[in-house]
Amino acid sequence: MVICVRPPEAPPPAPTPSEPRPATFMQVAGAVFWSFFGVRKGRHMLQDTVTIKPLHVVVIGLLSGLAFVLTLVVLVTYITRNAG
Repeated sequence: MVICVRPPEAPPPAPTPSEPRPATFMQVAGAVFWSFFGVRKGRHMLQDTVTIKPLHVVVIGLLSGLAFVLTLVVLVTYITRNAG
């Protein structure tokens, strides 16, 4: 009787991060949100410089600014109409 024993398989090698992953929409939105207040941790800022594309920051910044202004217009309109 012959028993064959296979050696255990080696785990696959861990992928080396040659290039960081692009930032997600929520990560870019979070970076823009905190930049409106002028508050951002150093390590997050360094990570943002390699993962966030400038075009994404501009687009989300403009959309966030537009949403802020529209919110203020709606709020002021609501207050002035009901002040009567």
